[in-house]
Amino acid sequence: MNRKTYTWQCRDKTLLLGERTLIMGILNATPDSFSDGGQYYSLDKALEHSLEMIDDGADIIDIGGESTRPGAIKVSLEDELNRTIPLIKELRKRSDVAISIDTTKASVAREALLAGANIINDVSGFQLDPNMAQMAQELEAGCAIMHMRGTPDNMQKKCDYSDLVEEVKAELQASVDSLLSMGLKQNQLVIDPGIGFSKTAEQNISLMKNLYQFSSMDYPILLGTSRKSFIGHILDESDAKERVWGTAASLCVGIQQGAHIMRVHDVKEMAQVCKVYDICS
Repeated sequence: MNRKTYTWQCRDKTLLLGERTLIMGILNATPDSFSDGGQYYSLDKALEHSLEMIDDGADIIDIGGESTRPGAIKVSLEDELNRTIPLIKELRKRSDVAISIDTTKASVAREALLAGANIINDVSGFQLDPNMAQMAQELEAGCAIMHMRGTPDNMQKKCDYSDLVEEVKAELQASVDSLLSMGLKQNQLVIDPGIGFSKTAEQNISLMKNLYQFSSMDYPILLGTSRKSFIGHILDESDAKERVWGTAASLCVGIQQGAHIMRVHDVKEMAQVCKVYDICS
């Protein structure tokens, strides 16, 4: 395994990236996410699952209150806050784990950070809300910058690329440059090529084969392949929950090609996969 090491500054936490693969556990506090919608919708169930993921090996808990799957129903600011902020407050009382807020709204991200979160995971690459970058700079948040074109409503209509890898890299770099121009520091930023966002199944597979090329950007790489439809395409498996071992294979490919953080649903299984691969590669 040939992977550069970085430090990721996330408010009061510094995460070391590259010595081993970090696990970001997904907590969808939503009724309609593609894989586990409604399963952790209540505060008690969401908190219980978050603590279980920590016990199973999660280094980061990524909390989202609005689904970003294609065609997802938009939620109000009030609903998104109600789904996420109480959970972050309760989780912070019980654990010092790094917490990420999965949102494109600056007002949600601000409240999450003030409640105890460390990281903003913005699927729009900090492009949809003009206040997001400045707020992240003011509160010194760690930032996960994902590649996506458009919005979740229309992203799958924006899959035309002349050179997939180079265009995704260039568009990610534009997002990075925008944040740097707002005063954020390089060690606050992590990049995510956006598997499943504004890409067809074949394009996702191509990105996986060429993930190593993103290392030239000189930022840590976050990879989110868990249970996604390109794995279903490969396996001819429509049930997202039956894509666990396909996900495991994608994580091995990701680590081999330089990814630092894996965003996953099945924390216990994927933490084991990553640990074995890290030690044996």
